[in-house]
Amino acid sequence: MNLKELNKIAQGMVAPGKGILAADESTSTIEKRLSSINVPSTEENRRDYREMLFTAEGAEKYISGVILYDETLRQKAKDGTQLVDILNKRGIIPGIKVDKGVQTLPGSDGEKITEGLDGLGKRMAEYHQLGARFAKWRAVLNIANGKPSRQALVANAEALARYAGICQANNIVPIVEPEILMDGDHDLATSFAVTERTLHTVFEMLALHNVQLEGIILKPGMVIQGESCKTVASVHEVADATVQVLKRCVPSAVPGIAFLSGGQSDELASAHLGAMNARHPNLPWALTFSYGRALQALPLKLWGGKAANVANAQKGYLHRARLNGLAALGKYEAKLEGEFKAA
Repeated sequence: MNLKELNKIAQGMVAPGKGILAADESTSTIEKRLSSINVPSTEENRRDYREMLFTAEGAEKYISGVILYDETLRQKAKDGTQLVDILNKRGIIPGIKVDKGVQTLPGSDGEKITEGLDGLGKRMAEYHQLGARFAKWRAVLNIANGKPSRQALVANAEALARYAGICQANNIVPIVEPEILMDGDHDLATSFAVTERTLHTVFEMLALHNVQLEGIILKPGMVIQGESCKTVASVHEVADATVQVLKRCVPSAVPGIAFLSGGQSDELASAHLGAMNARHPNLPWALTFSYGRALQALPLKLWGGKAANVANAQKGYLHRARLNGLAALGKYEAKLEGEFKAA
């Protein structure tokens, strides 16, 4: 393991004003996305859609890295160029989703565990050879009726730590993603308490497995109420609660924290991140974004599967990327949302 190189990559992933595009949808998930615009999920359509995002002129000003799916990491653009090479040429770091999805955790009350550790070392070595320089593993936790249980927390945190150790052994930066779902009617205080328990457990397991914190990126959700909660926290309340829990739990050795959007609207995801950085400057780690739907919803709709719409869809993608880049600098303003006008 070359910790100096891992840290350099991690620092590049959270460079000022930049964040990560999560384009690592599984085949079933991308099928749902494409179905929403009445486009069949063929390999060609999946490639065309992702190629549209990767070739958007100027995206490198706001996008530091892209999380890819296995298919995409191996895919070629229409002109025969590897999609990975397109990203590298723009100075965008290629990454790879490596988990195999979630299954029910045996012995639990329906809680989930993420699978994919078997054979991961060999896959990591191949992914590094194919050009990936960071990876992602997502753990999924629910808040409901006393959940997440200690069993689910420890099992998922240990899986994240084992994955992270395998990444670093193969000179790949691990994104450590303990996602607490927004499903439910829990309030902000409950979200805070569960996030604190989760992060403490994750960093306990990372230490147990000798994961070097200078060579990781944390990808948590924000501290936010459940989507069915009648009391909606303000942007400032979400920002302040999130930063407070991070200060309690995340060691300063971690280069950066790249939030998932987790079901928030495009605008709210930008506003919350912007408020964190504006209200809490000089934090020990960078705060930025690793958004999927919150970056893609607009360009996906504008594209509609038609080559004639590519340029307009790219403008929509750049608009959202720019606003999130500003949010990472603490310079996001809601009035900026009106700057984009679809053709």
